[in-house]
Amino acid sequence: MKRSQAASFALLFLVMPVRAQLGGQAVFRVLDIPSSARISALGGTHIAVMDDDLNMGIFNPSVLNPTMGRQVAFSYLPYFEGIKMGFGSYAHHFDSLRTTFSGTVQFVDYGTFQRTEADGSETGTFHGGEYVVQLGAARALDSLFTVGANVKFITSQLEAYTATGWAADLGATFHKRSMGLTVSALLRNIGFVSSRYTDRKEKLPFDVQLGVSYRFRHAPFRLGVTFVNLQRWDLTYDDPVQQQQIDPTTGEPIVEEVSFFENAVLHVVPNVEVLLGRYFNLRAGYDFQRRRELKVDGKPGISGLSFGLGVRVSKVHLSYGFAQYHLAGISNTITLAARFNDFKKRPPGQEPERRRKRKEKDQAPAAAPEG
Repeated sequence: MKRSQAASFALLFLVMPVRAQLGGQAVFRVLDIPSSARISALGGTHIAVMDDDLNMGIFNPSVLNPTMGRQVAFSYLPYFEGIKMGFGSYAHHFDSLRTTFSGTVQFVDYGTFQRTEADGSETGTFHGGEYVVQLGAARALDSLFTVGANVKFITSQLEAYTATGWAADLGATFHKRSMGLTVSALLRNIGFVSSRYTDRKEKLPFDVQLGVSYRFRHAPFRLGVTFVNLQRWDLTYDDPVQQQQIDPTTGEPIVEEVSFFENAVLHVVPNVEVLLGRYFNLRAGYDFQRRRELKVDGKPGISGLSFGLGVRVSKVHLSYGFAQYHLAGISNTITLAARFNDFKKRPPGQEPERRRKRKEKDQAPAAAPEG
């Protein structure tokens, strides 16, 4: 079997429905929080972009590629109620192995809590947090297909109690640069909880995703869409907080019926990037499920909408992402990324062709005036 045929089979396998039970019972939901400002701005999840941004490779290992080599990235997210979150990542490409590797450390700081006894007396303070250590790798099978994987160790600590888990991501990407087309499939958070706070059996937030993006050749736009939670069709649930309505005629509870279309759009996260050159980009995304679950009746606001921008200042890429989760809470993410190779001073004669021609033009003597 040819490598491209094998990759096609792997891509098909990844998007096949997988039996799983989510039901809101998954733990370590820190794994679902966007890892960078760019992903946050694009709706909270986006897997089908093959460029030089390491932050995309953190989320989907199959888009790791040699252009991300010797790149470092940092993200900071001041979350709700004083919770702080951060990421630090590094990527390196080995020509001898034809493989790009990445390493990421993520932390969530829940802050300081007051310790009290049953009678309410204070006995001190304690801390809580979660940490994720991730290693990833990707390899191109040919000019079109790339496969990759992440391995993650997760630990949660609250006072003297701990919980741990192991997870893996498996991805495959088809990228046709001349067409501007990228298609990715991803199995996220395959794994198990190795130690728990309680004796109750718990699951990781497993997710099957399929993403597509298209970059226009003669227009500065990249359109994308990600289909999430493909392992489970019905993403609705009964909200115990919402008061159940009663039919005044029959006296029976009114059961809300969700149409096929309404259920389908809950799996869709569309996004767009406006690529205004190499130094400035605008981004926006929309999460239908977030909108449905977190909007406030009568005052929905912009829940579900996210947007942001990316700029390059000197040799550093700066990105900002804004997401409206709820009327009472927003998310702001800041990401910095840089490549060590950009800071290396090139020897004379090894400057890029465009820069060399511009330099020769600037140094050329002015032409004598006519006449």
